[in-house]
Amino acid sequence: VQLQASGGGLVQSGGSLRLSCAASGATLDTYAITWFRQAPGKEREGVSCISASGGTTYYKDSVKGRFTMSRDNAKKTVYLQMINLKPEDTAVYYCATERGHYNGHCPPPISDFYDYWGQGTQVTVSS
Repeated sequence: VQLQASGGGLVQSGGSLRLSCAASGATLDTYAITWFRQAPGKEREGVSCISASGGTTYYKDSVKGRFTMSRDNAKKTVYLQMINLKPEDTAVYYCATERGHYNGHCPPPISDFYDYWGQGTQVTVSS
């Protein structure tokens, strides 16, 4: 499966963005999708995950209440709605998935568990 992330941009603190992760090469409905982000000089970190069915979501504590994942399997697209953005949310955001060992459930938010990555989209939040 190939993933393509899009929707990043420059926003002011308190603003909103919606990221998209579009899949090609395979149906999306058997894959959990995780969003990671990597800020300059920092390690890549898992931000949120949605199960293949969409019935389960996980969020990093610092984004709970501000970020929401959703998916439209018919469109083979997963979304990350981000509101009340803060400067510390500035990073390159990546969507990722793994080849099926977790049967559609969210893997641990550790990069090594993931096999397929989108190319990343830059999110910059100005103060």
